[in-house]
Order: sequence, then C-alpha cells, then structure tokens
Amino acid sequence: MRCKRGLGEQARTISGRDRTDADSDSEPGRARYAVANPHPGLFVLVSDLGQGVIFPEIRLAVVGPGDLTNKRRSHRAPRTKAANRAQVFDSLKVGGFVVHHHHGVGRFAGMVKRELAGVERDYLLIEYRGDDRLYVPSDQMESITPYLGGEAPSLSKLGGTEWQKTRSRVVHSVSRIAQELVVLYQKRLVTQGFAFSPDSIWQKEMEDLFPYDLTPDQARAISDVKADMEAARPMDRLICGDVGFGKTEVAIRAVFKAVQDGKQAAVLVPTTLLAQQHFQTFSERFSGFPIRVEVISRFLTPAQSRDVLEKVANGSVDVIIGTHRLLSEDVVFADLGLLVIDEEQHFGVTHKEAIKNIKAGIDVLTLTATPIPRTLEMSLTGIRDMSLLNTPPTQRQPILTYVGEYDELAVSEALRRELMREGQVFFVHNRVFDIDEVSWRLSRLVPEARITVAHGQMDEGTLEQTVVDFWEGRYDVLVCTTIIESGIDMPTVNTLVVDRADLLGLGQLHQLRGRVGRSGTRGYAYLFHPADVVLGEDAYERLKTIGENTELGSGFRIAKRDLEIRGAGNILGGDQSGHIAAVGYDLYVKMVEEAVRGLKGEVEPIVPEVKIEVPVGAVIPESYISRTDLRLEAYRRLAMCASSDDVDQVAQEWEDRFGPLPGETKSLLRLAKIRARAIRAQIKEVTVSGMGRSSLVSPFVRLTPVELKASLSMRMKRIFPKGIYKEAERALIIPISKASDPMLAVEHVFEELIEV
Repeated sequence: MRCKRGLGEQARTISGRDRTDADSDSEPGRARYAVANPHPGLFVLVSDLGQGVIFPEIRLAVVGPGDLTNKRRSHRAPRTKAANRAQVFDSLKVGGFVVHHHHGVGRFAGMVKRELAGVERDYLLIEYRGDDRLYVPSDQMESITPYLGGEAPSLSKLGGTEWQKTRSRVVHSVSRIAQELVVLYQKRLVTQGFAFSPDSIWQKEMEDLFPYDLTPDQARAISDVKADMEAARPMDRLICGDVGFGKTEVAIRAVFKAVQDGKQAAVLVPTTLLAQQHFQTFSERFSGFPIRVEVISRFLTPAQSRDVLEKVANGSVDVIIGTHRLLSEDVVFADLGLLVIDEEQHFGVTHKEAIKNIKAGIDVLTLTATPIPRTLEMSLTGIRDMSLLNTPPTQRQPILTYVGEYDELAVSEALRRELMREGQVFFVHNRVFDIDEVSWRLSRLVPEARITVAHGQMDEGTLEQTVVDFWEGRYDVLVCTTIIESGIDMPTVNTLVVDRADLLGLGQLHQLRGRVGRSGTRGYAYLFHPADVVLGEDAYERLKTIGENTELGSGFRIAKRDLEIRGAGNILGGDQSGHIAAVGYDLYVKMVEEAVRGLKGEVEPIVPEVKIEVPVGAVIPESYISRTDLRLEAYRRLAMCASSDDVDQVAQEWEDRFGPLPGETKSLLRLAKIRARAIRAQIKEVTVSGMGRSSLVSPFVRLTPVELKASLSMRMKRIFPKGIYKEAERALIIPISKASDPMLAVEHVFEELIEV
C-alpha cells in the first residue's frame, strides 16, 4: 500500500503487492505483513492474539496465550465489558457554521488572542448577522457545537428575542414527542404479551454453528433481545449498527427462539433481492432443524404466492420472509409471535403505518443502519429500547479506498487483481439506459472475466436468476445499479468499482462500500468520477469525505448530514427535520435528553454560562500544541470537564500525548477546576479585579450568585474579616492584597466558603 495525495489525503492507490499477505485473516498474518512491507504509513492492529508469531528478520518472537496453554480461541460469546468509548469531537472549521447554545447560529471565524488585565487569552470568534461579533472564552467551548442540519442556515442576530423564540418552539415540539414516547412505552408495559421460554438445547446447538466470534456489542444485543422476549410484555427493540456489523445474526437467533415456542416469525425487508438473500441465509442456518422457511415476493407466480400464504395461515410455515407484500390484508398468520423489520430506514410512511397495525401485542425487533448517537441512545433508556452495534467483527478489515478520475487501466488492474485471488466484483453503473454498453466495454477491457448485468427494470425472473448465478460463482463481475445497496451479503465479493461516484449520495457510497470485504478478506473500493467533468462543491466534499473515512464504523462521520437527521426522525417519529435545521443537530439531541429526563423525574440543574476573569496567563501555547484543530479539540475537551478528577484525567492525556505541561497550561487546568466547582455551585461569575498597577481600587475576588448560609457567614468573618456578602445581589466579595497570587486567592475562597 502506498499513499497518494489526491482527492482526500487518505485516498489510496492500490498496488499489486498488497495482494497476498494483506488478505490474511489471522492476526499473525496481518502483523507479519505490516513488518515485512514497511511502506510509508502507520499500521495499527487492535485485536486478541490467539497464537504467537516470529519475525526472524528483526529477531523478535511474540508469544500468545495459546502457546502457553495449548488452547485455541473458541467461538464462544465473549463476556461483555463496559464499553470504553472515547468522546469524539467534530472539528470546528473556520468559515463553518456553529451553534452557540445561548446566542444561536453563527459563523466560526477562528481562534484569536485578546488581552485581559494585561494577560493574553485564547478566544473563539463567532460572526453573527449584521456584522455582530461574539468572543467566546476557550473555557466556554462546551456551549459551541458545529452546525449539522442540512442546508446552509441563516445567521442569528445577537441580542433580541429571535433565538430564544426559536429555541422555545423546538423545545415545545420535542417535549410533545418525548411525552408521546413515554405514553407509548407505558402502554406497552401494561399490554399482555407472550413470555417466551428460556433457551432450548436446540437454540444452543444452532448458535454454536455460527462460524465467527460474536463482538461484545453483538453478545450484549442478543442478551437484551432474549431478556425482552422472555418478559411478559411485548418487545419493541431497535438494533442500530453500521454496515456489516452483524445485525442479521441478532435477528436469526431471535427468530429461532420464537419458533422454538411454536410461534411464527415474519421478517420484513425493503427489497426483493434482500428477501431472497435472507431466505437463503435463514434456510441454511436452520437446515438441520425442523423449521420451515418461506419467502413471499414478486418473484413468485400468483399460484405460488397463494400456496405460501395458505401455509402461513394454517401454521405449516414457521418463518416467512418478504417485502411490503407481507403488509397486505390477505396475509393472515396462524400465530405470529415475532416481527423483524430489516433496513427499517428504507420504508416509507405508508408502510410504517401498516406495520403499526400488525405490531400490537407481538414482539418486534427493528434493524437499522441509520447511525444513532450514543448520547441519544443513553437519554432514551427506559423510554425506547435500543442496542447499538459499534464494534466491527474481529475478522473484518477496513476497505482500502481509492477516489479519483476514471481510468481504464486502473479498472482493468482492479478486476484482474480480484480474479487472481478468485474473488468477485461489483461494478456499479447507476444508469439503466447504457448499462449494457458499459458491460460490453468491460468485456473488451478484461476478456477473461465472466460478466453479467443486473438492474431493477429487468424481468423479475431474469433478475433473480442473474443474482443467483452470480451468487453461485458462475460470473466474476456483476455490472449493476444501486440495487445492491440494501443488505446484499456476498462474502466472495471483495472489490467495488463505482464509475460515477460523483452522482451518488454520501450515505449511498458508504452503504455500497459496506457490501465488499465481508468475509475477512481485504476489500477494495474504487470510486471514480469523469476526468472531463468539473466536480461541483457538494460532489467534491462527498468524495473527499468518503476517501478520508475508511476505517470500520465510520458511518457516523460519513453520513452525519442526512443519516443522523433521518435517524432522529426514525426514533422520535414525526417530521423533525425542520426543527433540527433550526437549532442544529447537537443542540436538538441535547433538548431531547433534557425533555426525557424531565418526564422521568430526573430534572438536572441548568448549567449556567460561567464568566471567569482571573488575571493569570492560562492558555495552550502554540509551542505546546502547534496545530489549531488539535488545540481547539484540547480546549473543548477541557471545557467538558465536570469535576477535578475529569481535569486531572485531561492533564494526564495531554502529558501522554504532547509532553510536559507548560506553566500557562497548568494555570488553565487550575481555572478549569475552579469552573467545574462554580458550575456545581450554580455560580455564574468568578472575577478578580483591581490587580493592575494603575488600578485605583483595592483588589478583590467576587463570586455571584452565592447562597451563604449563616454558618458560612460566620466562617467568612473569621477567615476573611474584611469580606462582604451582599444579600440582595447574592454577591460574595473578598478583598485581597496586590501581592497575592490571584489564582490561589480564588482557590482559597472556594475551599473555605463554597459548598458543592
């Protein structure tokens, strides 16, 4: 692998020598490849090492647990541990839109230095409508988030009531939706459902046939689903996971469990191809057990459909898989116990209304690839049952992605490389009118490749047979439209070529890329755009983003514009896009959290906007962290700290990452601890005045508002005899000497008089 600067710094050119060792499924194989092929770049592999490996060239032997115990890793589900997911901050970009929680939507103009009482500090400059400017101290960065909401928003006006009215309107809408969720949840709690039995011996036998290790998230989700099914109330659980993260396996185990108790299970999917795919998968997994699986789709003749529906009605079919045809009035179940809704994000409003009609009283498991932020998932605990699959399967490797101008030589090399390792290729051309011509050109380019064509306008029988033939290895290359986007799983397809990637949406590109490299073999994605077409700004940004985000689980960053907005609508119901656009996605999610907490009786005190003015040098100098984006991230990380322990943890992270802390950065950390204490005590202002040489007033520390109890008032008179407490203003004023260290003076006042 050699890096190439092109469209997106992470875009890569794939060389032929990647072919052999990179495809190894084992940890030693991948590690050996990284050492033996020291091309520019950093190889990081985080995984359990079952067996050891020897690197004779560098005289290094790595000993694995299996070498000491003579035991190899089993396929047993791992014990779940509390997920340790780091907080990821979206970068603030100069010129980009941001939302200040108290002042509204503005444009980020960069970091600037301003002088306060002879001391320089870092501020964030935000521009608002009418040339208004807001300088936000770096310690208040938690109030600022990048704007995510679709199109470019209109800037807010500083002052006035416009922003407050907008916030109030959105809060009202969010509160109504949260209340509806609570009512639905409480109604479900009192609805009598079917309590499924604990796992049978057959259940364990079927699960042991799964050839891969479960990820911790999968194991946790399966445990959650089984607990829901064994409860007397109807299950309504949402499984959210990126492309290829194992949602189907969760559904397979739930369906098997339902059938073990004599209930029927229905699997609802958005496309006919996915229905056929699931029919094959479920049939293979259940082949050794007395379970009858059928599929209903447009591929069946009317007579075949009637026969299947009769068997569903009389109970001789245990599992029925189908598209929205399952929602028709003529579909009658003998004893439906579980409904699985796959790729839920692809169903329209009409279909979702029909789904509601058959959900009452039965267990429902919904699978979606729409990213759901963990903060939103946590806030809806006890209101909406959700399980997140954030961990990629251990055998999956990131897809090596190339983004650039269409090049027939690169296409032929990509196809031949895949043919040499006996794999298959998806070639996506999303225009039906000339797809046959594209297929013909490819056959001239790579004559040895067996090529076929598939698209949604084909005769149904022909389309089905084409896909089956490709599935069974009769063809090497499938030239197709985006019909493969939804859930198609073909383990031998390891290369994706998209000839007009500039015409596809970001979410589509991410979904398509997730179709390859699913068996643990290294996958490649080539996303081309025409050399003679000038890319528009949006298309350029889409391709740049997809090229830069190649790691597994990058769906959150890749699709945050459209998928996250749609994700909130999926969970919360209703058309919320307008409200999200008004206040930005992050603030909207925060409002949802607050509304749900309020309904659950977990009302938290409002975090005040704290003003801290202490004349000490407290910055992260450029000599310590030179990159502006990393300095911004560091400031924001510190601003999120809620306790002294949090600040100490950040200090440790900075020392580990950037080296020993400079004096002014240590002062910044001390100010952060003061701020955390002020927030917990609901203090909005901490200032030290009169320290300048030219000041005509004696220096003092001022805190407001402060509730000073009688006992603390007496303590103040004893420790700070000249201290004053102005009850009307709730202001605490403590005189200090000009020779005092202002930081120590503030810390002393907090230590002696402020209770938290």
